[in-house]
Amino acid sequence: MRKTLLRILAAIGIASIPVAQVQAQSFLRDAETEAFLNRVSEPIFRAAGLTPSSVKIYLLNDKSLNAFVTGGQNIFIHSGLILASDDINQLLGVIAHETGHIAGGHGIRTGDAYATAGNISILSMVLGAAAILAGGGDAGMGILMAGQSVAQRQFLSYSRAQESTSDQAGAKYLQAAGISGRGLIEFFDRLRDQEILAQVRQDPYVRTHPLNRSRILALQQIVTTSPYYNKPPDPVDNEAFGRLKAKLRGYLEDPVQTLRTYPLTDTSAAARYARVYAYHKSLEWDLALAEADKLLKAEPDNAYYYEIKGQILFENGKVYESLPVFQKAVDLAPQQPLVATALGQAMVSLEDNAMMKRAIPILEDAVRKDKTNTFAWFNLAKAYSWIGLDAKASLATAERFYAGGNPVGASNHARRALNGLKVGTPEWLRAQDILYVSEEAAAKFLKNQKKRRRLDGDSKTGFTLSTGAQQTKAKSPEEKFREQLNGEN
Repeated sequence: MRKTLLRILAAIGIASIPVAQVQAQSFLRDAETEAFLNRVSEPIFRAAGLTPSSVKIYLLNDKSLNAFVTGGQNIFIHSGLILASDDINQLLGVIAHETGHIAGGHGIRTGDAYATAGNISILSMVLGAAAILAGGGDAGMGILMAGQSVAQRQFLSYSRAQESTSDQAGAKYLQAAGISGRGLIEFFDRLRDQEILAQVRQDPYVRTHPLNRSRILALQQIVTTSPYYNKPPDPVDNEAFGRLKAKLRGYLEDPVQTLRTYPLTDTSAAARYARVYAYHKSLEWDLALAEADKLLKAEPDNAYYYEIKGQILFENGKVYESLPVFQKAVDLAPQQPLVATALGQAMVSLEDNAMMKRAIPILEDAVRKDKTNTFAWFNLAKAYSWIGLDAKASLATAERFYAGGNPVGASNHARRALNGLKVGTPEWLRAQDILYVSEEAAAKFLKNQKKRRRLDGDSKTGFTLSTGAQQTKAKSPEEKFREQLNGEN
């Protein structure tokens, strides 16, 4: 009965390895950015009939322009798209479009389209190979090429239909939320000319969201009828978006470039924020703290300014000085587990019994609010181990590997936890659940590995239809995510 229940939970996603920790790309976790994206997107999700808390937005560290939906109600946004957006409405336009894919169930239907196109492609390969073996080389190649062409046209036709549907849905959601759709038009206009570029030079958004002039004109006809078309971006949200862009630039870009973009003559909050990170990266601690203090003087109740100041002190070795600063950030943002994790990490790093005991409830609360917070799990395991709670440390480590998509590590540590936990307790049951699901995931992973190795071996010795004519296309981030979410590698 218990195994049957777990299979049901796994099937609906409750017991699956969280998408947030898929390892195909580098994730950017930032409490302020995540809170902002969730807040400004909420009206769009509600307009689409979705529960805002059920839709997850993930930021990927990738300088290219792209956004995509995969694995259910999950929106992935490249950092490059945020940095390229001129204002908040351009970003919201893209989010509305991607929400259209979620509400339309396009992730599931795309799988059907892949399957249909794939069946046509496979059939053409079988018939083509048979014709070649029978001596009709030219005829066989003709069948093969025609089949591939039909399959490609069928899938692209389906993809364009999806994009148009999502355009219309996104425009409707923006209007319902009182947001202008002009930003989405401006974003598409920027990308339109990329269609004439070679695929290797195109931004991924163009490859995964086919654009053409007629599609943009159709969208323009819809959004221009909205009473909000000429409404400017919300000034408060737009200013906050400018800060986050500056923060992102300061974190990702070379400090010299950041200081060129935001010179000392620029005393705006966004510029100071960018310089805090630029100085921090350059190990100019005093300059970074000076800019952080100026930000705090202007906004003494900004939790995220305290968070970065605490981080600067912590990484400069002033751990004790960082504690009250981190605590102030937690007090101002009690619902932000990433902020609490920073405080817990500082406490654990002191390797003191009293501090370890103080850190444990803070970190436990953080992981309750964010199960995918692998860094919190890591520090919690260290704190448990320090005070002799080895079984709990093993369970926390199993949770960390589970959240990080490592079924082998998760199952190993879950098994250790089971050996030390009292049978029937909530912790014991959780360790059992992780062990069961992780063992299944590990078995599937190993099976796929063996299958791939076997196919690789066959490809080296098997019949080749056209030597040198076929090359392996590099997989896009979207394709990698789809494969890992489906248990493939």
